[in-house]
Amino acid sequence: MAPSDTRSKIIEAAMELFWLKGYGSTSIADILSRTQLNSGSLYHFFPGKQDVLVAVLEAYRDGIHDMLLEPAWGGEPDPVERVFKLLALYRGLILQTECSYGCPIGSLALELHEADPAVRQRLAENFQAWVAAVRACFEAASDRFPPDTDFQALAEFVLTVMEGGVMQARTHRDVGYFDRNVAQLRAHIDLLTGAKVPAAA
Repeated sequence: MAPSDTRSKIIEAAMELFWLKGYGSTSIADILSRTQLNSGSLYHFFPGKQDVLVAVLEAYRDGIHDMLLEPAWGGEPDPVERVFKLLALYRGLILQTECSYGCPIGSLALELHEADPAVRQRLAENFQAWVAAVRACFEAASDRFPPDTDFQALAEFVLTVMEGGVMQARTHRDVGYFDRNVAQLRAHIDLLTGAKVPAAA
């Protein structure tokens, strides 16, 4: 196996384990068991478990378009609807997991509330990349919004709706909590835009 393949295999296994079990409950032995690698192979790339975590967070950050945005948008041309398509992807994951889904980055941020600066920086970068993608959607439809709209704050609000909705749906095992949050967001966006839609081509 090529070195790059070995490293990728470790990161992919850690991604899954951190999501399923949490960072604290995942051991190096768990990662080795999942990858069927020996400890020397892992420690060649990662001196410790926190180094694996940093690599996982970097993989999420760098893969946001391929892993999240493009699958969510699916060719949707309307930038505002892209925001709601992204939220719909999370809804699908909630349903697929019978409301046990937790956003990987949000779950790690909650678990690691006293994270090392390097980890906290990578967590922040993930949130920033997500917010930047949503902000770009709103800015692409800026002619529909009031001229003084704070698109950064609006995108951050969308992140709060998503993370809060996912957390409540998971806690109550009821997707209705997510749906009601998204419905309120939709109503807010409609008020801002007057429910304007782009003219037909």
